[in-house]
Amino acid sequence: MSLHCDRESKKRPHSGAVAGWLSRFTPRTSTIRVQILFFCLLMSAITAAVGIYATSGVQHAGDLVAKTFDESLMSINYARAAAADFSEMRVASSHRLAAVDPALRAKLDNEIQRLEKTLSDDLAVAAERSQSPQAAAAAAKVQQAADAWSTLHKEAVKKADKAGTGEMVVDTALSGGIDEYSKVVDQQIELLVNYTAGDGFLFRQRALSAINRDIRFNIIGLAAALLLSALVSWLLARRIIGPVAMASHAARSIADGNLDTNIPKGGADELGTLLTAMGTMRNNIKEMVQREIAQRQSAQARLTDALENSREGVVLLDADGRVALANSRASEFIESEPGLLQSTLLRPDSPQARTENGKAMVLADDLPSEARLRDGRWLRVSQSETQEGGVVVVFSDISAQKRQEVELHETNVRLDAALENMSQGLCLYDSEARLQVFNRRFCEIFNVPSERLRQGMTYDSVLALSVASGNHGDQTVEDLLANHQRLRSRGEAGSYFKHLSDGRIICAEHRPTSDGGWLTTYDDVTEQRRAESQITFMARHDALTKLPNRLLLAERIEQAIAQAGRGPGFAVLCLDLDNFKQVNDTLGHPVGDDLLRAVADRLRACVREIDTVARLGGDEFAIIQSETEDPNDAGRLARRIVECIGAPYEFNGQRIVVGCSVGISLAPNDGTSGEKLLKNADVALYRAKTDGRGIWRFFEPEMDAALQRRRALELDLREAMEKEQFEVYYQPIYDLRLDRISGFEALLRWNHPVRGMVSPDQFIPVAEEIGLIIPLGEWVLKRACERAALWPGDLKIAINVSSVQFRSPRLVEAVTTALRLSQLAPGRVELEITESVLLTNSAETLATLHQLRTLGIRIALDDFGTGYSSLSYLRSFPFDKLKIDQSFVGDLTADEGSKLIVRAIVSLGKSLGMRTTAEGVRTIQQLNDVAAEGCSEAQGYLFSKPVPDTEIGSLILKWRDGFRRTASGARSLAR
Repeated sequence: MSLHCDRESKKRPHSGAVAGWLSRFTPRTSTIRVQILFFCLLMSAITAAVGIYATSGVQHAGDLVAKTFDESLMSINYARAAAADFSEMRVASSHRLAAVDPALRAKLDNEIQRLEKTLSDDLAVAAERSQSPQAAAAAAKVQQAADAWSTLHKEAVKKADKAGTGEMVVDTALSGGIDEYSKVVDQQIELLVNYTAGDGFLFRQRALSAINRDIRFNIIGLAAALLLSALVSWLLARRIIGPVAMASHAARSIADGNLDTNIPKGGADELGTLLTAMGTMRNNIKEMVQREIAQRQSAQARLTDALENSREGVVLLDADGRVALANSRASEFIESEPGLLQSTLLRPDSPQARTENGKAMVLADDLPSEARLRDGRWLRVSQSETQEGGVVVVFSDISAQKRQEVELHETNVRLDAALENMSQGLCLYDSEARLQVFNRRFCEIFNVPSERLRQGMTYDSVLALSVASGNHGDQTVEDLLANHQRLRSRGEAGSYFKHLSDGRIICAEHRPTSDGGWLTTYDDVTEQRRAESQITFMARHDALTKLPNRLLLAERIEQAIAQAGRGPGFAVLCLDLDNFKQVNDTLGHPVGDDLLRAVADRLRACVREIDTVARLGGDEFAIIQSETEDPNDAGRLARRIVECIGAPYEFNGQRIVVGCSVGISLAPNDGTSGEKLLKNADVALYRAKTDGRGIWRFFEPEMDAALQRRRALELDLREAMEKEQFEVYYQPIYDLRLDRISGFEALLRWNHPVRGMVSPDQFIPVAEEIGLIIPLGEWVLKRACERAALWPGDLKIAINVSSVQFRSPRLVEAVTTALRLSQLAPGRVELEITESVLLTNSAETLATLHQLRTLGIRIALDDFGTGYSSLSYLRSFPFDKLKIDQSFVGDLTADEGSKLIVRAIVSLGKSLGMRTTAEGVRTIQQLNDVAAEGCSEAQGYLFSKPVPDTEIGSLILKWRDGFRRTASGARSLAR
């Protein structure tokens, strides 16, 4: 503490001395303006002195920097340029001594002369800009050495020109001199650069020294200026700012209402005069305020007593918007204390407009007519101006009234929303039949513009608008009124349907009201009635052809059975289309659907109105021929149906021909129930299809046995799969070019324990129908690959793939699995497909073919020439082989047409790079013929019938020496 005091005591004399020195120039009797002017001039002088010195230092440093660049750096640049010039002179000199062409010599001489002049100029500038004698001497030595080098160069050039041979004449002494002077030039230039660099470093040191000196002086000057500025500011605050602050504090205290504020005395300047005037003003204001307060306290006491007993909330605002008076009721309404409201300016933009808890209500000149408190109460606010320009605000509690209004409004809103969003139209009439309420849906249903309807309209006026909209056809307003009067006369609720002229059906619900009026709702049930009718129709009719379905057919048969007991009998005809599956597979399901609809139309045209045509499903139809006196009537109808259905169809330019087979059962001889008659007609249909198709058959009792046999065949097939009764036989494929067996075709055989060997023609179609062909085909594929893996590597295996199996998504996976398990090379497997495969879903078919080709599998087209569009698919997919159907090979010798077809197929195969195999070769003559036509391979009984795999080895040995198609070859075969 003592140390601090000592320091302060040491500082005060110094500060006081400076202040006293400054005070001698600014006497206290001078005005404030004179004092401020003096101190401003003093500060300006200090600032100018510091600035002039700083400017001088910067200018001096700039001169040093400019001298460094203009002299030292430029001298270095020109010295380096001289080095570059001499380097170019040496290069040009070597080229000149070796040059033969006179033009080139002259050009190089000129170039050397130019470089000599440039070198001299650069050396002169470098010496001129240098700052040391050493640099100038080095430049002179460079010039001397360069001149000596030039003299020796010219002598060397003369000797080279005299030689004239184009070869450089080497003079050891001359060459050594040139090299020696070259080194001297390089050394002197190096010295010149070093000297000039040293000059630049000296200038840099001088500049840094000058800058550091100027910085020190500037810092000292700035510190001195700051110190003087601080002293001047302190003195100014002491002489001027202090009294001004006291006057300002006194004025602010008086403005805040503190009239007891002590006002200090001032000096003889303007501030002293101001303080004296403020003291007088304070005394006068204090006397006036005391008188005004006394008067107002008396008046306010009387007014407060009156307002406190009022049920209304009253707030008095003065002309400045300040709260002059507020009763406790108003304080309660605005959730504030009376003392807080008094003398508080309530404006939205003032901080006083809210209390700390945020509950004060904001009052302004433009108060709303109603206001809601934060606790939910509602106030009616009224206001009136006073003579003084203030406002009297009166608050009345209208919360109960508001609640009633809100409840009524919400009820109306809900009712309006319900009315406008009703799916039914609504009209409410009073006892005088005048419209009271209606909704938008009523206008939509009856197409009446909503602006035409208004409350109070009579019922007949509303009906007139509906009639004018064309809703009631020929009915008039009087007709509608009469109908309505009959309904009202009942005095009870009821519903009825209105059928409008545009086909719509309106359900009207009529309900009387207690005041004698009525309420009617209208619902458009058109779609509902249509949907009900459609559902009823769809439940008893076929969706595609709109014919009766099996359910309605059974009902009609039962009706016919009931009527047959009182009159003639009837016939039940079952029919299905022949080759419909092929059409559906080849041309697609849309064409198949069109065909079924066309068949349904033709069947309708073939029967009478009393007959029934039904679709049972797929391509199966049934007909009830009523009132048949003679079985021949059913036969004649069947003939007519076969002829009518067999006529060609055309869809999108595609001509289609299908047939049908018909089975007939007669009632009551063939059955007395609908189920029995349909079953027997179906049995007769199966017999017709078995006998050749395109025909009709009457039911006979023995037909049922044939159907049972087919069903037994189905059961045996399923059992054969489980008990592995199937075998794979192999028929050799003979390569006519290599004259040997090239592979075998795998053929499926069924060795039934009772039936014996069953022909594939009997069980393959059944397997396809019942879905066994896919697992059966996969089994053949696996077994054939396993056996082929044991054969010699040059023998391939050909496996047939049915159209049903080919469409299976498991085909590629089955082939891959068979190859993996058997370890058989994919190139030895050949899959044979028929043209029917290619005619179904071409995009997926081609994708499957390409997947198989990617695996390395070979693809053969079997029975080529018997389908519809083989040529188009030959363009889409490059098959490996075409197999010529045996029907052409069998007639090859006798039928010229078959020979031309075989020749065309072989030619086509050669053009497309495909091998051709002739099937069904049974004789040597047929073999010679197909060989002559150019077939690649042959297959048939001539070589061997299909044999089990145990006989393949003997077949290979039998044909290992080839088959010579000559007379001697035939004799060898006979032996």
